[in-house]
Amino acid sequence: MTHKVHPKIYRTKEVNDWSSRGFYKDFKKTLEEDFKIREFLKEKLGKIGIEKIEIERLSNRTNIIISTAKPGLVIGRGGEGVENLRKELEKKLKINNGDRKNSIRIEIREVKNPWASAILSAQWISQQLEKRVPYKKVIKQALSKIEASREVKGARIEVAGRLDGNEIARRDWLSIGRLPRQTIRADIDYARAEAYCTYGVIGVKVWLYKGEKF
Repeated sequence: MTHKVHPKIYRTKEVNDWSSRGFYKDFKKTLEEDFKIREFLKEKLGKIGIEKIEIERLSNRTNIIISTAKPGLVIGRGGEGVENLRKELEKKLKINNGDRKNSIRIEIREVKNPWASAILSAQWISQQLEKRVPYKKVIKQALSKIEASREVKGARIEVAGRLDGNEIARRDWLSIGRLPRQTIRADIDYARAEAYCTYGVIGVKVWLYKGEKF
């Protein structure tokens, strides 16, 4: 019997770093805060195209690093968007504005090539499926755009559910290039997304192979 392992957690500390890092004094409380921060930001910025949310906890403040393909929409005019996000987060976590020890700092990083990101590719595929575009056409379009990226050396896209509204749910996939999932030093970006269609939910999985890290 095979045992499926999440490609990212399998390689953490080998080729990838943790999404949450720093000083965790009251581990239970701070970890719960991390979940609340991520849930809040995904609710607010989910449709903009967020690749990842990293949280760094220092002794005097919390740094939140948001990687997105559309930084202008997150930052807003004159930085209004980031400032409003910070204030709402402090209110949600019950942090006083004058409390320097628990202050929150938000940093926005631009993702220059969205097609070299598994989560952004998966989000685009799910959006197209929700618009009722045939799934085979969507997968082929996504693979052609991913293939044009120099960073990516191999990719696999898998969809599952009531594809194109068929009564019987099934699974289908396409791949290009190499994808050595059994090698720990292989830098594999993996993500999942859901397309909420009128006939049911379709799951999307994307694997991107970006070479080896030694």
